[in-house]
Amino acid sequence: MPGQFARVALVPTIALALGGAGCGGPEVKYEPRKPVAGAKASLPPVPNVPQKPIKNGDTYTIWGASYHLRSRVHRKEVVGKKLTLQGYITKTNLMDAPECAVHKGGKADPEDCKPPIPAFWIGDTKEATESESIKVMGWASNFAQIFDAIEEFDKKGEEGEHLDTFWGIKLPNPLPAKGAKVTVTGTFSTTFTGASAGAEADPIMGLMHMQEMKVLEPVEELATLPGIERKPVKK
Repeated sequence: MPGQFARVALVPTIALALGGAGCGGPEVKYEPRKPVAGAKASLPPVPNVPQKPIKNGDTYTIWGASYHLRSRVHRKEVVGKKLTLQGYITKTNLMDAPECAVHKGGKADPEDCKPPIPAFWIGDTKEATESESIKVMGWASNFAQIFDAIEEFDKKGEEGEHLDTFWGIKLPNPLPAKGAKVTVTGTFSTTFTGASAGAEADPIMGLMHMQEMKVLEPVEELATLPGIERKPVKK
């Protein structure tokens, strides 16, 4: 039976071919290469981490509070906690108050008047930028409260007091003024929910809901609102 013989004869031929293919060529011996003399590894530079103080005693620096806010390890130590910050007032939004919001208390703003909540920023130096400062709110509910406070403070000087009729808190006397060195005590977090316009958030530097402010180094020029001239401080 020629056909049957042909099929049987092919089996050892195919097996031999496959076996030869599986063996491959001659084995190449591994020879380790010697290192090149004088060669150096190329590594990225060491990151330049600022060496700044976190605290001065029990008082946080602005860098320290914001650094802990961004730290997975220390975040729980500052978020939602009552802290005291020390620094310089780098900016306020008092002179940015729109004309429609500058009036006596008890009078409503026009419907189309959308003023921001009164605020100031505190940094580790007088020259700190807004991005290097922590925004402080919660010390006045609107500019009308500041308008009434200015009248009271100018009449009675350091003894003057004004109670915010919406929040039931005393406005700071003197009012926050750019350049003054202060300590601010309050609740530090990433959000502020006291504004009627809605919540505000800052996950990088954080926000301070102020309860108390102490002036360590005052400035000569008193804080005011657009169109309101302050009486000079009695010495």
